[in-house]
Amino acid sequence: MKQRQASARPGPSYKIRPGKSGSAKNKSALAERCKLAAASEPAKSRAGTAHEESRERGALLVEEGVCVILLQPREKLTFFGKCVLTCLYGSVKVLGLTINSNEISYELFSPKTHAPLAIEALKQKKTCKKSKEIRMEARQLLRGYLSLDCRRAVMANFKSSCSILLLERLEDTTVNYILSHPEYSSIFGADLKHTPAVSDPVLRSIGVHSCDPEAAVTMSAEVVSAAQQLVSACLEEDNGCPIILICGPKNVGKSTFSRYLINQVLQHIPCIDYLDCDPGQTEFTPPGCISLLRITKPVLGPPYTQQREPHKMVYYGEVSCEENLERLLESVKYVMTSYKREQPLIINTMGWVRGFGLLLLIDLIHLLSPSHIVQMAIKDKNAIEPLTPEYVRSSTGLMTKGQSQAQCRSLDLSDEEGQEDSYHSYYKASRGYDLIQIESSFSGAGDTKNIPCHNWILRDLAMLGYISKLQQFDPDQIIPLNALLPYEVPFNAVAVRVIHADVAPSHIMYSANASWVGLCHILDDIRSQDSGPVLLTQTPICDCLGFGKIYVYSIM
Repeated sequence: MKQRQASARPGPSYKIRPGKSGSAKNKSALAERCKLAAASEPAKSRAGTAHEESRERGALLVEEGVCVILLQPREKLTFFGKCVLTCLYGSVKVLGLTINSNEISYELFSPKTHAPLAIEALKQKKTCKKSKEIRMEARQLLRGYLSLDCRRAVMANFKSSCSILLLERLEDTTVNYILSHPEYSSIFGADLKHTPAVSDPVLRSIGVHSCDPEAAVTMSAEVVSAAQQLVSACLEEDNGCPIILICGPKNVGKSTFSRYLINQVLQHIPCIDYLDCDPGQTEFTPPGCISLLRITKPVLGPPYTQQREPHKMVYYGEVSCEENLERLLESVKYVMTSYKREQPLIINTMGWVRGFGLLLLIDLIHLLSPSHIVQMAIKDKNAIEPLTPEYVRSSTGLMTKGQSQAQCRSLDLSDEEGQEDSYHSYYKASRGYDLIQIESSFSGAGDTKNIPCHNWILRDLAMLGYISKLQQFDPDQIIPLNALLPYEVPFNAVAVRVIHADVAPSHIMYSANASWVGLCHILDDIRSQDSGPVLLTQTPICDCLGFGKIYVYSIM
């Protein structure tokens, strides 16, 4: 069997293949499995639809942990679990990403904490080729991946309109580390609520649990049209690289739309920048951060499977900004000074859009001067005022005044002169923006009772996803944190600040011991006057280099 190409997802992953298809013994067993799979009749599910039956007939076992499926145009495989997807013939779409034959393999993560992913076959382009030529072309594409007997089994059910997919079992370092914690050991398993009474054993054998297609998040025509409009803006660059701000209340699909848009844009340009202004539900970093990232790979899983290295990051230190709105705005301003407007930018905002949350959102719009605003609302529920340019321009935020365009430039800057010049070089008076309004129509939109998973659980998973980077490249061995070799530094070489509470100086190191900490770099030349650490009286806004856990061996 042909070695698959490098995955589109960053980070180490492993595919388990106990046997090779090269030996005579394995080839014989492989041929037998293919014949049995091709001849077997699928059990009737409680739904009993032709859609399910056609998919059951198309699921063929290639070898342990590897199978092939055939999908007709617009047919979907909706699933919980994880796998590596390679399109052998035709094309499919996953969360806005079109995957064609002869492309790299993609790793798909579809846990029960989120709505399931759906692999949808696309309609083939019209061709003048005869049926015989099409079948010969399909056989040629399969030749590098499948044995002769498997190719025959696949071609027995092949139609010129279908797509042929290779699905492989995925063993991933991040997922394995998360699954090693008992409370999260089943998040990639089947969801009994959406799983049919009789599921495909071949798919189950590679970690794919098919479920009701209606359970997947579907993009309405309105969402698809909005994404196409934004992709066109990214390609045309008539007024420079677009800055796209996405806003709306909680649980309306902002994150899903962001991933969909990222995947759409990356099909046309090599990268896109992403500003995360939501410390409570971060997309690519641990919680409590304001970050700027350059995204070069599609996003085909939830945040805790997509932890990536930020270009610039500030550790805000809280998942809610209600107690210190000004520091959040200053953190956003600090991070955005690194954005050079050489790539399109997507801005993720919080779901807090009432009261002070709306004022904060107005401040962000004044500060960041977006070229497009995507305002997502909830169907049949009271929505906030449409954020038209006229409304925002005349509105007063927490830190900005609603005046003329020339006056709605930014927050009052008290930073050093160099940073002020850098800030003003990028954020000039707003020239207006295009407002795109989207009405969320999926079931349960805006209702926090219907979310698959609580936010605090997702934050814990994001932290575990980040910590998993410390694991070795061995999927079968999980190394406990206390078994890893720590770095040792003297107390007087660090400065310490407890963000979330007031702690007496004599108790600082006790509270820091065994705590999750942001590892930051402050520009000020601060030195300790004794053997202890510098105790900061204010929370600095500075670069966060990463995270760690403190072990205080001696506080004397």
